[in-house]
Amino acid sequence: MTRLKERIIGLIGAAGPIPVSEYMALCLFDPDEGYYTTREPFGAAGDFITAPEISQMFGELVAVWLYQAWQGAGRPLPATFAEIGPGRGTLMKDMLRTWSRLDPALLAGASFAMIETSPRLAEIQKQTLAGESAPLAWHQTIDTLPRQPLFIVGNELFDAVPIRQFVYVGTGWRERVVGLDGADELHFFAGAGSVDPALLPAAAADAPQGAIVEVAPARSALMSQIAERIAGRGGAGLFIDYGYLQAGIGDTFQALRRHQREDVLANPGEADLTAHVDFAALADVARAHGLNVQLSTQGEFLLGMGLLERAGTLGAHADPETRQAISDAVERLGGPDAMGELFKVVKILPAAKAA
Repeated sequence: MTRLKERIIGLIGAAGPIPVSEYMALCLFDPDEGYYTTREPFGAAGDFITAPEISQMFGELVAVWLYQAWQGAGRPLPATFAEIGPGRGTLMKDMLRTWSRLDPALLAGASFAMIETSPRLAEIQKQTLAGESAPLAWHQTIDTLPRQPLFIVGNELFDAVPIRQFVYVGTGWRERVVGLDGADELHFFAGAGSVDPALLPAAAADAPQGAIVEVAPARSALMSQIAERIAGRGGAGLFIDYGYLQAGIGDTFQALRRHQREDVLANPGEADLTAHVDFAALADVARAHGLNVQLSTQGEFLLGMGLLERAGTLGAHADPETRQAISDAVERLGGPDAMGELFKVVKILPAAKAA
């Protein structure tokens, strides 16, 4: 049993069951034993591999999109180019290299920010980005960013923001909670709390007994914060994650450990806990701030940005083994049977700058 699991069992034993959102937050962000504060989640030796770790092409194409958005905004300077939830810093490293080739004046005139809540990951990012000539600053929230146009990217950000779950029992929806069974083991129960029917997807009207819906007010709040900044100061946002374009019902809460799925209650603090992202809900939040929003799959986005052309350039003078690796990366990033369909993209631009 993990130390965090012992603490959670003690907490529930003393104060009663806790909502899924609180359980998820404890597992991921507890200062002493949370997943992101204690473990190395990324890469082959970790629990999952993100798109920037698969190929440099991902970061290059994201950089081009942000650069085009900056051009479309009239090339404002000063401006902030930021990544929120930057992992190991690989994406920012690839973006900085790309921007330096595209437009050295951008690197000279803009500021660059990493928005990271984990001190341990911030140190890893600083190691990854050591030697970069661009001015880099670390922030724990976008609130402390300079008050200037913001061009921001988040890759696999929203899936780790805690969700609330509600289960249909009897004639209504009750909040799903984590409590203790007869053997003092962690177990899911239907709690006393209910949900505003206005927050439920249309499919909830015909839900069977035991059906689960997921609501993510913390995700909406984060998107609102970002959208408010872009609406007020200018800029653009690009967010990529796995999820769905239309809200539905179903349990997507999952744990990943050593690249394998496991029970979400099994090893608190030692497994990555995520849930699929409701992109329709995020889009609604951004539109409420008067922004233009475009949704697509990751495959559509990357192919539209020139993934195949970039792969051809990289492989033109490469050996067969390298060309095969590039081809495999293209399929993994953009293919319909890999990340291309599962992962979705939301682009956020000022209304007059739709592109």
